[in-house]
Amino acid sequence: MSDIAKLNDNLRRTFTGGQVLLTAGIDSMSMDDKANILSMVRNFNDFNEDNDPYGEHDFGSFDFKGNKIFFKIDYYDLNYEFMSENPADPTITNRVLSILLAEEW
Repeated sequence: MSDIAKLNDNLRRTFTGGQVLLTAGIDSMSMDDKANILSMVRNFNDFNEDNDPYGEHDFGSFDFKGNKIFFKIDYYDLNYEFMSENPADPTITNRVLSILLAEEW
């Protein structure tokens, strides 16, 4: 497993090592639904060649109560102005995990 995948898995499983953002569509759901979605993101492990061609574990999707849910990890520089030059280096990279309804993509 790559260093990037390890860092991404840590953020996704623990919600530490970066920021976690919920879109308006997710945030408008009930507390129970949000808790279930967050748990599903944390426990997601269905990475394969179709949804993870680079082996970075930076994207996933699943169904929840008739909605397609996406999560995506992006890599920014320390000022959140540009993409990180090296996402494998946590000293120069800010990770952002976004959780959203597919229709908000």
